[in-house]
Amino acid sequence: MACSHDHSCEDHNCAAEWSLYKHINLSKVTALNESVTGSVKSIFKAWDRRMDNSEGFLESNEGDPELLVYIPFTSDVKIKSISVVGGSGGTSPSKMRAFINREGIDFSDAQNMQPVQEWELAENSQGFLEYQTRYPRFQSVASLTLHFPENFGADRTQVYYIGLRGEATQIKRDAVTNVVYELYPNPSEHKLKSDGGGLSHVE
Repeated sequence: MACSHDHSCEDHNCAAEWSLYKHINLSKVTALNESVTGSVKSIFKAWDRRMDNSEGFLESNEGDPELLVYIPFTSDVKIKSISVVGGSGGTSPSKMRAFINREGIDFSDAQNMQPVQEWELAENSQGFLEYQTRYPRFQSVASLTLHFPENFGADRTQVYYIGLRGEATQIKRDAVTNVVYELYPNPSEHKLKSDGGGLSHVE
């Protein structure tokens, strides 16, 4: 189900409602079949910057329009609706399928698994369409995987923005484990992790 974004944002705090991007663990966002590695990170931004493409966009490889986007969060979230702004000339995705709390799935998994929900998409070049979730199913979301299996006929798919409307809970993800070194009398025991231990920066 899609609805148009038809209210006046001067009277309505859209930026706050579309603020789940602040809770995305951007360093761990990934996409399969992206033509430029890491470009998927550029499509998550503040709602009022949804049409700002200066930092790039997500594009599939030529001849293969399928995309799979993995979005982990820094705290559990509840997702009310999703907005997708695609490219022009048939490059916009025409279908979206959502999976919740499934890490490491590939195209084969996505094609064979039952999604939590799927939508037929319209070409949303101005960012005024949003797709309602079946809200009771989108509670306690630690990660969201979006599968875009096809587009409107182009040989590649382009996505400029993905917006998530909802709210975050107080349950934090990737909590840093503080090791009390004094418990280890042997100094060699202190060499636990030298790679930073998976700390993620949260704005």
